[in-house]
Amino acid sequence: MALWMWMLIFFIIGQRIFELVIAKKNESWMKARGGIETGSEHYKWFIYLHVLFFLSVILETMMKLNNQIIEFRYFYFLIFCSAQLARFWCIHSLGRFWNTKIIVMPRVALIKKGPYKYVKHPNYIIVAVELFVIPMLFNAYLTAIVFPLLHLLLLRIRIPLEEKALASVPKL
Repeated sequence: MALWMWMLIFFIIGQRIFELVIAKKNESWMKARGGIETGSEHYKWFIYLHVLFFLSVILETMMKLNNQIIEFRYFYFLIFCSAQLARFWCIHSLGRFWNTKIIVMPRVALIKKGPYKYVKHPNYIIVAVELFVIPMLFNAYLTAIVFPLLHLLLLRIRIPLEEKALASVPKL
């Protein structure tokens, strides 16, 4: 793999780890103030999916290389960068309420600013885009097909659980 490929993949992995640190801090903050976690049974499958995703991108790319050079794909990189801006917008908009788990806070109004003003679950859309675009940057076509589909299957479990948790919060 070319140096730019390793740099990009490790940047993305580092970014995800940093986001998990933010999520853990937010989880602690929310639970200390009465936050209630639900739907934790399926959470591990998201972790598995993302770990396997990065392994799949790396392995598929390495298997395909056979000393051929993969050109930098500016179009997909532009989409990736746009998705990152949208991700930061989501995290910033939710602030301390942003999390990778389903945690609801009693007596806290549903946040409807930033992208949440326009779309109910923008971060899930962004992740689906990333699960397609990142492999496309590396010519990992199989990964670009399989992992967005697996993500959609998990969202069929996740979104109803999240909706039910949000509906259970007493309104202000």
